[in-house]
Amino acid sequence: MLTFGAVKILVVRFSSIGDIVLTTPVVRCLKKQVPNVELHFLTKESFGVLLEANPYVDRLWTMKKSLSEVKTELKAEQFDLIVDLHHNLRTARLKTYLGVKAVAFEKLNLKKWWLVRTKRDLMPKMHIVDRYLKTVEHLGVKADGEPCDFYIDQENELNLGDFQLKEKGFLAVSMGAQFATKVIPEEHLISLLADIPDPIVLLGGKGDFEKAELVKEGLKGQQVHNMCGLFNLQQSAYLCKTAAAILSGDTGLMHIASAFKTPIVSVWGNTVPSLGMYPYAQKDLYSIHEVKNLDCRPCSKIGYQTCPKGHFKCMNGQNYPAIHTDLLNKIST
Repeated sequence: MLTFGAVKILVVRFSSIGDIVLTTPVVRCLKKQVPNVELHFLTKESFGVLLEANPYVDRLWTMKKSLSEVKTELKAEQFDLIVDLHHNLRTARLKTYLGVKAVAFEKLNLKKWWLVRTKRDLMPKMHIVDRYLKTVEHLGVKADGEPCDFYIDQENELNLGDFQLKEKGFLAVSMGAQFATKVIPEEHLISLLADIPDPIVLLGGKGDFEKAELVKEGLKGQQVHNMCGLFNLQQSAYLCKTAAAILSGDTGLMHIASAFKTPIVSVWGNTVPSLGMYPYAQKDLYSIHEVKNLDCRPCSKIGYQTCPKGHFKCMNGQNYPAIHTDLLNKIST
């Protein structure tokens, strides 16, 4: 354990939204529990917004494409320790170049491969955040029982009244994901959201706008706001924070919502919670809906753009009436 003088630590996680949000308890616990620590974080430039307002990060480093953009400056920092929460070939090259003590998150790739290939689950019954934290337990760092962190600059706090919305008076819906096999098809989404009494806010990127328009068209008579592509990530996070609840697949917005203790109804497609990426929150704050015992699930540890089998049973076979009831319960609490 590093216990004397100032300690300079570099935490590394390059991507993506959910994964980086899930590293924030490690950042917070390091900063609060390791005496005299100076904490740096390295990620891709496109994900820097996730951490730029985080008070536990003393310096944020970002790169567009290559480590060559920052590696000389990082070497000059003379870090005492690298905490590698990505653990891939790129971080291996970085650690070799910097030449300082390093610890790496155990990715359990063999067990993930076995689960995807055979459907036999050998994964530890442990959330990925707790596995991240094990990486730094030799420093005396322990989980503090708090959720993930997401800090929003004041300038990105929206005026909800501009959209006829009230805080905790609307349902947020995550429309997209990096992989389509994590996304609820629009026809099911329309049936799921029908007769929801609260205003509905559809969140996502520009690529989700057309699908959101189809959903909005299918919910005529309800107050539906298609906000896909209209706001930056911090503004979308503000909508997750102020929503009464959020409906989401296995997505980054699900993890952002968990940071604000917003009730979550999560619907899982090709991925499975046993991979450790379910909401890091009190159990009464989230629910998980999945089609269990499918012989093709999980088909991947991350996802595909189309169902490899063509039937998409993991989403088409969901009990949507039960999910609808769950949504009503979540927004009324």
